[in-house]
Amino acid sequence: MKVVILCGGLGTRFSEETRSKPKPMVKIGKFPILFHIMKIYEKHGINDFVLALGYKGNLIKSFFNKKNLTKLNNSYYKYLGKKKEPLKWNIQFCFSGLKTMTGGRLLRLKKYLNHEENFLLTYGDGLANINISKLIKFHLRQKKIGTVTAVIPSARFGALKINGNNVSKFSEKPQSGEGWINGGFFIFNKKIFKYLTNDKTVLEEKPLENLAKKRQLIAFKHKDFWQCMDTRREHDLLVNQWKSHKILWLKK
Repeated sequence: MKVVILCGGLGTRFSEETRSKPKPMVKIGKFPILFHIMKIYEKHGINDFVLALGYKGNLIKSFFNKKNLTKLNNSYYKYLGKKKEPLKWNIQFCFSGLKTMTGGRLLRLKKYLNHEENFLLTYGDGLANINISKLIKFHLRQKKIGTVTAVIPSARFGALKINGNNVSKFSEKPQSGEGWINGGFFIFNKKIFKYLTNDKTVLEEKPLENLAKKRQLIAFKHKDFWQCMDTRREHDLLVNQWKSHKILWLKK
């Protein structure tokens, strides 16, 4: 199963870092957060990545070359004090526009996912100790078009109203930070492309709202660690975890 990672946004809420680089290239330790995200999937045997590039995407493409990744991988395991494992990543770099919205970026990648009945998708700025294997099994068992990982931090992202496991309402701009929110780490069936229109389509608005109305969006509830990186404070939190070796996104 392939993983789509949305790497093309401007990262305007973290402009002190993103003036010179795309947000997925902001480092946690010596490693871009994108590298850490890909390691989460690798842990569960997922090694096929489709990176949706946009703003300064050339920096991601040039950095994630085989030679550099081999050096990074060695350094990664050395820092963690673990036995080195070879990198098996297959990466497709796909320019998806500078101002394209999230749903539009996914739509532009359709041709790269033609042979995928289902595929994973997440943002290039969030970490979690989510069990990807359980997420996949959950999605396949539920037989819905979309599965969203639901988390409960004090956050400001798409709020989810959940009955049982069914998402009965998806609201991108909640009035309060209470309850379950959109934590990324999605799985979609290929039918999601019927809900995407053009570059201006925001995945978290009409597409997910309509899936919820049709009872085709299911929530995988993740009650453990999840953290986005939208601000300097959130970045510092993740960096401090890495430096202190209390790396919650690697904890089972």
